[in-house]
Amino acid sequence: MNRMRILATGTIMLFALAAGAQQNPAVITTSDGVPTVDAQMSLLTRGLDLTADQQVQLRPILQDLRDGTEKIVHQDGLSQQQREDQVMPLRLDADKRIRVFLTADQQSKLDQVEHEPHPELHGTWEAATADLPPSH
Repeated sequence: MNRMRILATGTIMLFALAAGAQQNPAVITTSDGVPTVDAQMSLLTRGLDLTADQQVQLRPILQDLRDGTEKIVHQDGLSQQQREDQVMPLRLDADKRIRVFLTADQQSKLDQVEHEPHPELHGTWEAATADLPPSH
């Protein structure tokens, strides 16, 4: 059973590394202004010194966050504030799920990372939602 888990994890990492090498590292957000999973993973990997296993564990959480955020961004009739209010619980849930896989030191580093500005991940949120009509 352990051998299968190790083999599966190794295979996933190989595919992730190959896919990452083929993607443009400059792509940080998509046209809707939502940060890509790769951009978020890169930030967390650098900031927290994530292991390969942790990266595998965190990727689905970041994908869930991205998918949920993307749905909210594309909802018609919401103001920017309403969108941000709906995204916040998704971020808090992702944070809670991520912390399960981190050491105490990494959790402290995450606290610091979360309080630092990251315009490369969030700078386009306003631009992406500026043309959307506010809710009346």
